[in-house]
Amino acid sequence: MPTAEKVVFITVDDGWYHDPAVARTLVEKRVPASLFLLPGATSYDTAYFTGLVGQGRVKVENHTVNHPDLTTLDAAGKDAEVCGAGEQLEAVFGREPKLLRPPYGAYDDNVRLAAKACGVKALVTWTHDFTTWGDVPPPVPALKAGDIVLLHFTPTLGADLQRALDAARAAGLKPAALMPALKDAGLVP
Repeated sequence: MPTAEKVVFITVDDGWYHDPAVARTLVEKRVPASLFLLPGATSYDTAYFTGLVGQGRVKVENHTVNHPDLTTLDAAGKDAEVCGAGEQLEAVFGREPKLLRPPYGAYDDNVRLAAKACGVKALVTWTHDFTTWGDVPPPVPALKAGDIVLLHFTPTLGADLQRALDAARAAGLKPAALMPALKDAGLVP
């Protein structure tokens, strides 16, 4: 994302694995993060996420209801997934999500239109995925200003987050809140 600031954006998807150590890291290190959550993943332990939101460092954003490839759905399906998740997340967190991370990063003009109709101000993908999906973490890229780091609520999130924070520090970057930067860049109203 274009920015003149020496910042990187931390984003975390899904919400299935709730590690108290990760929550402590986000709070104690004052890491601003955008959490692109699936409503079902938050429902069995809502307090984990409401506690993070209550600390004022994270924002809950939309990742759909069931994590489908939105480009494969008809208009009603897109509406059910995007608007449905927005409504469910607003009911729990008291704030309508304004950002959408389309599952798999898959989107087209029809997805954009559906998201806009559901109140979404911007679609957000990522620059680098730090998630460990197997036994070996992915290579650590050299981060640059404006990069969007993708993480997932998995059992490796604590280590993945630390690698991302270390990579940011090595590049002379600080984590920053995504929405204000999107506004400053003129990407959202």
